[in-house]
Amino acid sequence: MKAGIIGYGVAIPSLRITAEEIGRVWGKDGKRIAAGLGVKEKAVAAIDEDSATLAVESARRAVKHAGIDPQKIGAIYVGSESKPYAVKPTATIVEDAIMAGPKVMAADYEFACKAGTAAIQNCLGLVKSGMVEAGMSVGTDTAQGRPGDALEFSASSGAAAFLIGKENIIAEITYTCSFTTDTADFWRRQHEEFPQHAGRFTGEPGYFKHVTNAAKMMFEETMTSSKDFDYVVFHQPNGKFPVRVGKMLGFEPEQVKQGLITPFIGNTYSGAAMIGLSSVLDVAKEGDRVMVVSYGSGAGSDAFDITVTKENEKRKSQPTVAELLARKEYIDYSIYVKHRRKLKSL
Repeated sequence: MKAGIIGYGVAIPSLRITAEEIGRVWGKDGKRIAAGLGVKEKAVAAIDEDSATLAVESARRAVKHAGIDPQKIGAIYVGSESKPYAVKPTATIVEDAIMAGPKVMAADYEFACKAGTAAIQNCLGLVKSGMVEAGMSVGTDTAQGRPGDALEFSASSGAAAFLIGKENIIAEITYTCSFTTDTADFWRRQHEEFPQHAGRFTGEPGYFKHVTNAAKMMFEETMTSSKDFDYVVFHQPNGKFPVRVGKMLGFEPEQVKQGLITPFIGNTYSGAAMIGLSSVLDVAKEGDRVMVVSYGSGAGSDAFDITVTKENEKRKSQPTVAELLARKEYIDYSIYVKHRRKLKSL
């Protein structure tokens, strides 16, 4: 049974802060850090935005794009590591906002930056089994970064929602697999406000090991190589890692470029790979083949083999990722601190 993406939507806050501005406050060379990370600026959630509001906005756009009756959505899963409630699901907020319930399976997922793609896998299984007619997966985050830490230069905000179904498919998901190990490269203990990371350890045994192994597993099991794909989207904690891992796997820079969004808005964590895929779908034509490999610290990667259908050319998601990137207002560090509530008095 064929199943795949029937609609998608993206939400990116309009506020931006540059790496140079963050560096100015902490006495660091923001321009050099930006060049090293490959991140010019990042999106900042406003004081009235959080991972739940971004999830709702992207979900509403996905429903509109799919043209589906929300009552036909049988499952809603929201992946995030920055949910507004420690004990209360965001999925029920999304369900109510898009008027999908109450006969719906709903839950929040957490697996660092790959929780949203794990939700896609689950929705795909439910649709293919016939348990639900359509399922929604959302990747959303307002990522945290300790003031002055390297993470503060890239940890940003954004969300993407994908509807998975078997009718009016715009992009068929033909194969998916995962590579998972217990690797402590990034974590945040209960009651801690900011996450910790293992520095360079997050690269080789974390990101690169899992992304390359998931990709190679998919190559082997689908008898493909980098040359079989028109586009590739990797998780993008910065602007450099996706380009490097693409080269390691035999991809050309042009295959990576369309889905590489982090340089313009920072690392949206659970939304990163999904926003990158949305950018590709905004321009993809019938027959284009897309490879997606997410990554979540802790650690694991999900890989997808996706083929774009003619339906994708008939209806485009609005607004596009490019349009959302263009909607921006720059703020200084003091306003950033206010909106992200980094002062205890707030």
